[in-house]
Amino acid sequence: MEILLQFWDIIVHLDRHLAALLQDYGTWVYALLFVIVFCETGLVVAPFLPGDSLLFVAGTLWAISGMDAHWLSVTLIVAALCGDNVNYFVGRAAGPRVFKWEDSRFFNRKAMDRTRAFYERHGGKTIIIARFMPIVRTFVPFVAGIARMNYGRYLAFCVAGALLWVISLVYAGYFFGNIPIIRNNLTIVIFGIIGISLLPITGEFLRHALRRGRSSG
Repeated sequence: MEILLQFWDIIVHLDRHLAALLQDYGTWVYALLFVIVFCETGLVVAPFLPGDSLLFVAGTLWAISGMDAHWLSVTLIVAALCGDNVNYFVGRAAGPRVFKWEDSRFFNRKAMDRTRAFYERHGGKTIIIARFMPIVRTFVPFVAGIARMNYGRYLAFCVAGALLWVISLVYAGYFFGNIPIIRNNLTIVIFGIIGISLLPITGEFLRHALRRGRSSG
């Protein structure tokens, strides 16, 4: 319970914690941010780490500190790409071994074929959109690897998604986060970013719930 409370405090007061780390460790914070973004995008066991809000807050603090946002963006883009590619290849390597039975309790061949077909048709769009969706962005590269999506195609959309994600959020924080009304209410802004990023997931859940309700009715 205490760990959960500490994690909640970090999320709610992300700006304070990151500012303290920046003051204590200086440029070593680049390495810390790299590790966080890498883990959030590259390890399927770490989808709970902050992503969108972290990028925005980092951009804000870099503006306040007069630091170079370009280096911050490059660091986070490289971290996101490294994480995505590790995730993809883990899925590509582990998938067939984990699901080695044609049809079993843990695997359904038809479902896998549908997943592979889906990624062939819509994989690129999914990779880019999922980049802005917490939790989902952690699993999409893994599933793309399991589905054996063409790597060249995957990499192209992966790069596009990472660029859009990092640049939009870091520079939004850098240029707008220093506005007094935003800087003085960063906690509310953090919740707003989290809420907006969760809207597609919530909408999809409600859509499926309504569809099941109509089917059962």
